[in-house]
Amino acid sequence: MEIQFLGTGAGQPSKSRNTQAIALKMLDERNEIWLFDCGEASQHQILNTAIKPRKITKIFITHLHGDHIFGLPGFLSSRSFQSSDEQTDLDLYGPVGIKEFVLTGLRISGSRLGYRINFHEIDSAGKIFEDDSFEVYTDLLDHTIFCLGYRVVEKNRVGELDANALKEAGLPFGPLFGKIKKGEVVAYDGKTFDPKDYIGADKVGKIVTILGDTRKTKTAVRLAWQADLLVHEATYEASESKMARAHGHSTTKQAADVAKEAGVNRLLLTHISARYVGPLVGQLVREAQAVHANTFVAKDLYEEKIG
Repeated sequence: MEIQFLGTGAGQPSKSRNTQAIALKMLDERNEIWLFDCGEASQHQILNTAIKPRKITKIFITHLHGDHIFGLPGFLSSRSFQSSDEQTDLDLYGPVGIKEFVLTGLRISGSRLGYRINFHEIDSAGKIFEDDSFEVYTDLLDHTIFCLGYRVVEKNRVGELDANALKEAGLPFGPLFGKIKKGEVVAYDGKTFDPKDYIGADKVGKIVTILGDTRKTKTAVRLAWQADLLVHEATYEASESKMARAHGHSTTKQAADVAKEAGVNRLLLTHISARYVGPLVGQLVREAQAVHANTFVAKDLYEEKIG
């Protein structure tokens, strides 16, 4: 998995930061990309990446403030314009009201989509998605309006099959290898081949937590518990804790406190106020790293591999 930030600013776009949008690239795991929030001009930012809109199969919206959703109508429409690509349905998760927002924008603008949007409006905490390889959980944060955080859990995968060991033990390459990979005991030529002797340890799945706007809260710690990566807003510097609380946001130190309490491996800070540019960004990094060493302030189009 990889993560890429399409927008890292707070409230409104600036010359250096677009509004919020984060792409979780799961191309190796499921040939998909999941988008978290879709601020204004997110589709313009995508043009500066290798992301193909049709690969975005799920969008998770944290809350209904404009800097997190104003890019949705444009992106959804443009995704449909790619007539040379296969039209694939899209799942859209978010607070109650997201369906009305999207459908109203499409209706008034006369936009018609070549694919179906499956809306999943959320009004409480819990598991909102599960398949054979991933689970997604959500919980309520502490912002000025209803706001969600998301925890993406990759399930453990079966370890590598030691094909060379099987061949040396006398099993010919073919369908029987597949049976062993599936955990079946195979009998061949008077020998018994037990999967536990030829399959390595399970590959532990990754955990990624992406939060919306929030004050420091225990909910964030629960969502981020033992995560490989936590994306947490840090709208203000550490000395502005009163300002942060008044506006429903967090400081660098508060975000780092959450990461430390949750035992997070890597913390990436986003939703940065436009007042922090140049050397001031370095100040934000240092404040957070004083609490949680493995911390970085994300910038637009920044990308990194998870784990």
